[in-house]
Amino acid sequence: MPAALFLPPFIASSAFGCDIYCNTHLVLIALQESFSVKPINISRIRGAIAASALFVTFVFAHVAKAQQAQQEQSQQTKAQQQSDGDQQTLASPTQPTASLGKVFVTAAPDRSVNNPYQSANVSKTGTPIGELPMAVQEIPRAILDEQGVTSLQEAILKGNVSGVNYGGTDSKGFTDHFMIRGLQAQTYNDGFSDGDQVNGPMHSLLGVERIEVLEGPGSALLGSGPPGGSINLIHYTPSAQLHWGSDIQVGSFGTANGSAYVTGSTGIDGLNYRLDVATSRSDGYRSLGSWRKEIRPALQWNIGDHKIEFSIEAQDYMATPDSYGMIYYQGAPISNVPFNAKYSTPFARARGNYVRTTLSDEWKINDHLTLNNRLSFMHHALDFYSNGDSTHAKIVGDVFTGRQLRHQDDTLNTIDYQLEPIWKFSTGNIRHTLVTGLEYLNQGLNTDKTTADLPDIDDIFAPVPLETSIASLNFQCAPGHSCQNDQVSANFYSLYATDQVDMTDRLKIRASIRKDWFDTSLTLRPIPGEPNRTANDGITLVPGNTYTRQDAPTSWNIGALYKLTPSISPYLGVSRSYLANFNSENDAFSIGPPESALQYELGAKWLFLDGLYVLNTALFDVKRQHVATAYGDDQIAFDSQRTRGVEVSLDASFTPNWHAYANFTAQHARITYSPDTPGAAGTMPQGVPARMANLWTTYRFSLFGRTGFHAGVGVNYASRTTNGFANGYDWAPAYVIENLQFGYARRPWGVDLTIDNVTNRRYYIATNVVGAFVGTPLSAYVRLHFDF
Repeated sequence: MPAALFLPPFIASSAFGCDIYCNTHLVLIALQESFSVKPINISRIRGAIAASALFVTFVFAHVAKAQQAQQEQSQQTKAQQQSDGDQQTLASPTQPTASLGKVFVTAAPDRSVNNPYQSANVSKTGTPIGELPMAVQEIPRAILDEQGVTSLQEAILKGNVSGVNYGGTDSKGFTDHFMIRGLQAQTYNDGFSDGDQVNGPMHSLLGVERIEVLEGPGSALLGSGPPGGSINLIHYTPSAQLHWGSDIQVGSFGTANGSAYVTGSTGIDGLNYRLDVATSRSDGYRSLGSWRKEIRPALQWNIGDHKIEFSIEAQDYMATPDSYGMIYYQGAPISNVPFNAKYSTPFARARGNYVRTTLSDEWKINDHLTLNNRLSFMHHALDFYSNGDSTHAKIVGDVFTGRQLRHQDDTLNTIDYQLEPIWKFSTGNIRHTLVTGLEYLNQGLNTDKTTADLPDIDDIFAPVPLETSIASLNFQCAPGHSCQNDQVSANFYSLYATDQVDMTDRLKIRASIRKDWFDTSLTLRPIPGEPNRTANDGITLVPGNTYTRQDAPTSWNIGALYKLTPSISPYLGVSRSYLANFNSENDAFSIGPPESALQYELGAKWLFLDGLYVLNTALFDVKRQHVATAYGDDQIAFDSQRTRGVEVSLDASFTPNWHAYANFTAQHARITYSPDTPGAAGTMPQGVPARMANLWTTYRFSLFGRTGFHAGVGVNYASRTTNGFANGYDWAPAYVIENLQFGYARRPWGVDLTIDNVTNRRYYIATNVVGAFVGTPLSAYVRLHFDF
């Protein structure tokens, strides 16, 4: 493996860097052997890395120039801040300025991706991400506003986080379903889980300050979780200073989004409020219509040594599933049909409502001990009609046969309580931040589904679905028809501890351990005609019976980071995690043994010119075992998977007005063991691109003597993805798309024009069993925003 993957050419060629390069090269050779990387895989990576290496070389050349002009730029910045400070404030119009600990000299802190001085909530120790021996990424609100995104799904599709992509098994085209490093991810709201790992709620960005992403297994911190990692939405907290604003966006496909917020003091000493509201609707490309209404009131009361926060998040939404997308024909999505050709049922739809209440008390007992009490209750109801994405659907000649429509009704209630004493103390010259905690999580899921057969589509090149109404269909429960009427209950108990240790000013050690007790039960309410099913440990499930399971896994992680210089911090980490399957899509998996995952990670965090240039690099090896995977006619296979790869992300402020963020991921994901389907061993899992690369850059300028104008360019690339061996091994092709943004902002208002997919390329954002999901065609949106 070439050291260029780990070390920028600028440093490798310097006198100081030569010593680092030689030692690093030896480490990388050892890593190549331990990771068992085949030469052919490295050769595939080299070409894609070359572009990143050239970009990094350019950046470091610019660093040398920037160092000479730093004093001059600092003076320019002061003048800039005085002349268009209103522009900087309006860049993130939905919040007052947040404290980031250390302030950059010339870079606007709210635009810096992976700001090393920013503390990540997901760490639970208040440690800046630049000192964490793990890959944690943060996307600030200002970047999301520049790109014109309004949902978590759009934020991921814009390529804001390296190693993360939309899709994966059991995707339906409307739920928030993501993969990190080729493995399933879980979404959190201010540290509380969504509950259902597959059919969870959709997430807007209403009141969201930033998005945090923890890459790799995180069970030692967050409890039962998937091996890919965690995506955590962090919301703004109320401010004592009165602010209010609004945001209106209109554009292609009948899209209209509106939001507003107000925050300030209630007049009671220490008691502040914030209220966010939003509504949106769209006819949708390919007639995938949607609408959403939501509200989020929040209170914060600073009284004595306590900071008490209370919030309610409520959402009512409708979306249109398109689980077939563009069906596969001769190994790839059918191409010689119009963009709006649809194979899904015309009246497929999903309707959901979601309410989450949270109450927390941060009690600062003294300088050494803080006690956090956190409680959350979540209710999510989802009722949908969606075409069954299974191997029943096939193409015979020019006929699309075996089509089905599933009706599913899910209700999930979750109670989550966390008690976390946080201790700060020293043993000699060694400083500790120790988080100890206990958690109780109760989940209750009711899921009811039946399936109806649909007429064939006679001509796949001119598709006309013949079903006319739901009333005309016969929903049934029988062999060959997915059906259930089940209740899943789970009680999870946890004890855990994480110690962030400052051995010296340079050496940082982090160790976590968590003991979980999983107690799960599955009740199969009988339905006439329901066949027996199989759990993911091979047990035959008979309707009318209740099945239980108890497990007591131990998760852990350990890592070390060393500040080799003020600019270079290499780190190494190892983590073990467990996942107790809990979802309405495959609820029988809930009483099988939990999946396990083990990750090795070696990386380096680079910081130059006080944060003007932030470069993160990482090598990773993640193994996932006992994975329950559907294949064939309602059969289950058990396999193991492994992903090895490299990630590089760069945030650069070339000048006070020119900012760029870029990332690249190369990953080798394979099924490593599959006794039920031996032919799958060595093949790629569903929905995992081997390479991803993204760029977002903005430039701010004056026009006609007025400051406040800005322009942005985005480029997104992903290599081809497969629907998996068990599903026929069809492929969605690689793609490159470009996005543009223009705008003007000067307090108290601003306007932006966003143009997505400027070349109007047909591309596919995810692969399903039967077809691939189509990405947004050429589209334009105008956003008008106010902040007072």
